[in-house]
Amino acid sequence: MTNFKQQAAREAAKLVQPGNTIGLGAGSTMGNLISAIKEQPHLPTSIKVASSSFATRQRLLQDGFTVLDSGWIAHLDWYFDGCDQFDRRLNALKSGGGVHVAEKVLAAMAGQFVLVGDDAKRVERFDAKYPLVIEVIPEALAYVSDRIKKCCDPSRCELRLSDKKDGAVITERGNFLIDLWFEVFPEPGILNERVLAIPGILDHSLFYNMSHRAITAGPGGIQIYKPA
Repeated sequence: MTNFKQQAAREAAKLVQPGNTIGLGAGSTMGNLISAIKEQPHLPTSIKVASSSFATRQRLLQDGFTVLDSGWIAHLDWYFDGCDQFDRRLNALKSGGGVHVAEKVLAAMAGQFVLVGDDAKRVERFDAKYPLVIEVIPEALAYVSDRIKKCCDPSRCELRLSDKKDGAVITERGNFLIDLWFEVFPEPGILNERVLAIPGILDHSLFYNMSHRAITAGPGGIQIYKPA
């Protein structure tokens, strides 16, 4: 079976130049991108890399990359990441890993934020297959849950629970995650504005108006998209 994520990662790796400082997200596509960068002579030793993902950071360190702490840098040449879905305007949903706040920081500091994956990730509009995830400070959990139901009308509003221990998932900042499911996914701009207006929400998993391009691979070959 053709590995379309690997093909897309190899195309994305062509953008990285010696001396660049780049950011990488989480997931198997980023592992493919690391492998593709390693295939280019001298490139791995000439770049610096930051990542919000524990697994990606471990892979980078094992492979001999220079890994930076994102808290001490203000600019990236490129930030590469996968997503659950992206639409024609390159708005992206990243709802799985629960590290979207740190990923957004890296995406915001990048001169170019590039989505990488197989062509099945592209949709005309989000189809409600994935939730919007919000990170909430503990003191605001009940308040946010009540407000979000009134202003966004989700079909389900669920505290994310751990499958490794009894209790809720706790983020690196000591916060909770709430998954919002919709029968019909709201218009991204309106949803982004309403959610961020609620005190107690740190951020959410919709990357609204942040991506500069998307590189995908599929049966039709490599595709490069820019915001419609």
